[in-house]
Amino acid sequence: MLDIRGGTAELSTRMPSSTVENYLKTIFHLAESVADHGLVPVGRVAEHLALTPGTVTTMMKQLERLGYIRSEPRKGVKLTKTGRETAVRVLRRHRLIELFLVEVMELDWSEVHEEAEILEHAFSDRLIERIDEMLGRPSHDPHGDPIPDARGVMAADPLRELGVCPPGAYRLVRVSRDEVSLLQWLNRQGLTPGAEFEITARDDLAGILTIRVGKRKPVAVSKALAASLWVK
Repeated sequence: MLDIRGGTAELSTRMPSSTVENYLKTIFHLAESVADHGLVPVGRVAEHLALTPGTVTTMMKQLERLGYIRSEPRKGVKLTKTGRETAVRVLRRHRLIELFLVEVMELDWSEVHEEAEILEHAFSDRLIERIDEMLGRPSHDPHGDPIPDARGVMAADPLRELGVCPPGAYRLVRVSRDEVSLLQWLNRQGLTPGAEFEITARDDLAGILTIRVGKRKPVAVSKALAASLWVK
């Protein structure tokens, strides 16, 4: 479990801009793929945000002055307690908005990420709390990502990356990529969170897994795609 209680008095007196929130959320996401949530290279942040390394380096200095990150030259950056609290609060808004757009506004799960990217900076904590209540305090968003609760506590799902799984039966729980074309393709294959399927074969040399969803025709999934599919 992730618990971000504490430090709220400091946060309430210094509301971060949407730009700061986007940087912190990006660092949080990238840290998930770093061993022991260690240092995230600045180059990876720049690549993820499609910005020049110089622009990102300048912003990192500002974030460090504000107390959101700590950095080590030529190694990378890591969120401080305050930075992590802020990033998780943004994630809570983003994921609840995505679920609201799917459940209430009836948008397709492939359409909601970009809308939530805009709305997450505009919705107040009061409105987010009302959405959370109206949706029944959900634990996961439409893509299977865990939703932090109002205290910032987020369940840690014991999931496996599909790319490392041997042949056998699995259930798709989470999709960690948000490209519209990819999500639409997964829809067509019946590969949405909750879907049960079978890995019928894997070719490690070619980097291909063959999977079957129900009685559908088998489909080939690259290991690059499989790395973003998380299963039980």
